[in-house]
Amino acid sequence: MSFFISPAYAEAAAAPGGLDPSMFNLIFLVGFGVIFYLFMWRPQAKRAKEHKALLSGLSKGDEVITAGGLIGKVVRLNEDYVVLSVNDTTELTFQKTHVSAALPKGTIKQI
Repeated sequence: MSFFISPAYAEAAAAPGGLDPSMFNLIFLVGFGVIFYLFMWRPQAKRAKEHKALLSGLSKGDEVITAGGLIGKVVRLNEDYVVLSVNDTTELTFQKTHVSAALPKGTIKQI
């Protein structure tokens, strides 16, 4: 019976505006990558760079705040650790990576 009836094949539907569906997917993927870069990757890289500069610039006598919220003055430094004086008699040892910010000189006296 199929000898007498020719098969009918459906043509590919044209995308709105004449854009190929695979091209639309590619544009969507590239757009998603650009948004990911602008809103997530670049700001995180900037923060990491600033933190690395902060840690490399630490010196004895700097006043800093840790990630846990403790404020102290740097007494000693080595490659991985920093010793903070939080008052006249107490010194605490922290990993350098937990120093979150350097404070202006004289901040501890004001508190």
